[in-house]
Amino acid sequence: MNTVYSIGELESFLVAILVLFIGHFVNRHVASFRKYNIPEPIVGGLIVAAIITILHFNNVALEFTLSMQNTLMLMFFSTVGLAASYKLLLKGGSKVFIFLGIASLYIVIQNAVGVSLATTLGLEPLMGLIAGSITLSGGHGTGAAWAQTFSDTYGINTLEFAMAAATFGLVMGGIIGGPVAQRLINKNDLLSSYGVGGNHHKDHPDLLTYDQLEEDRVTAKSILEVLFLLLLCVAGAKWIGSLVSTMDIGWLKMPDFVYALFLGVVITNITELSRGYKINSESVDVLGTVSLSLFLAMALMNLKLWEIFDLAVPLLIILLVQTITLAFFAYFVTFRLMGSNYDAAVMAGGHCGFGMGATPTAVMNMGALVSRTGPSPQAFMVVPIVGAFFIDIVNAIILQGYLSFIG
Repeated sequence: MNTVYSIGELESFLVAILVLFIGHFVNRHVASFRKYNIPEPIVGGLIVAAIITILHFNNVALEFTLSMQNTLMLMFFSTVGLAASYKLLLKGGSKVFIFLGIASLYIVIQNAVGVSLATTLGLEPLMGLIAGSITLSGGHGTGAAWAQTFSDTYGINTLEFAMAAATFGLVMGGIIGGPVAQRLINKNDLLSSYGVGGNHHKDHPDLLTYDQLEEDRVTAKSILEVLFLLLLCVAGAKWIGSLVSTMDIGWLKMPDFVYALFLGVVITNITELSRGYKINSESVDVLGTVSLSLFLAMALMNLKLWEIFDLAVPLLIILLVQTITLAFFAYFVTFRLMGSNYDAAVMAGGHCGFGMGATPTAVMNMGALVSRTGPSPQAFMVVPIVGAFFIDIVNAIILQGYLSFIG
């Protein structure tokens, strides 16, 4: 029986920051991690998760209090919305739909791989969907929801497998994105149109880089103003989510971070059109980078790696094949169809993130890249909008098609 130690909220927050420091320290001393842009939250988070796993097998359980985790995620997606002015949306709008088509095509392939391998390995074909887009493109929340559906409709208990597969995907999505994109950048001699190094904010005041090393000119006043807007988006998102649930408006029911993102879009475009107030983009950049880093650190330090150890060998085989398939698809298909340029390479790295894990993982991959190779504002607009909003709808439609075919 495990001895459980509950870690308080303040102490848990300190551990989350420590995760980032550990990741930074390791990356600074391990050349291959720097070369392939393995994100610091992934490195630090896996080290802390490994320590917790060792304690778990020695009958010691640590329970972190991470009440800020969801708020930090909503804050980050609010910054994505605040960065999406109508001028930028008009400029890159077509790319959103091209990327959506590519991501949708991959979901079909992802489920085909899962179902065919499950059948070959003697598993129920439905398990292939669990090790397909349900958990890999959908994440933990989608996995839990579909596990309940499979239990009620088919009498199959898949919750443990779903959580393990989603955890595996979250880790692998963060690991493969950097190397895939970096190889594309190196092989094709690609450069950011904004250049590498220097003060991007000075030359391009409205640019959001999500670069931890970027020199930002911010004031306490500008930080407080933007923090107010972010918390307004967070509170508004939770209010809308509660209202939609209360009124049972099924077609409007989406994750809260989608509401936060679109509230940010509304606010930034109202201020831009009215010209009464200009949002400080550098403060948005700082708060977005901090909230994303802390959210991912909290998510990763809370991973239960022993769930991966509990995976049946056939499911582990399926997930490894899924990882390789996505890496090749992003490298050869996503990159080429998105334009074979620097932005396309960064988006390919992002596709690895949400194709195996979640949208924050995609942004983390891209953030690690642009910190070394230069800004890509188009990638930071296209990937989060597709990953946060459209892909969940497409995923549900494609899954229904597979279920009707299998059934």
